[in-house]
Amino acid sequence: MLAKTPTPPYYAVIFSSIRSEKEPEAYAVMAKKMYDLAHEQPGFLGVESAREEVGITVSYWKDVASIKQWKQHTDHIIAQQLGKEKWYKAYTTRICKVEREYGIS
Repeated sequence: MLAKTPTPPYYAVIFSSIRSEKEPEAYAVMAKKMYDLAHEQPGFLGVESAREEVGITVSYWKDVASIKQWKQHTDHIIAQQLGKEKWYKAYTTRICKVEREYGIS
């Protein structure tokens, strides 16, 4: 499902990753927890995600301050650390301002 975002501008956090083979069940539990927790955060607008060899998750946020708050959330910090130690071979996070959008729905 595509996220229902407001009229721009807003921000997108693009998280691209290559998973390790370590602890897939624990990863799935944490991923669900982060998904649910992100939805509760001030400024969160939506999320889209796909995974094949490369996983790409795009979360949408009202502003940069909301993104910073999410990055500093205690449970998110724990997930980030576990990701670095166990779950990802490689990842990149990109933050960008969405200035225009168009499509069909």
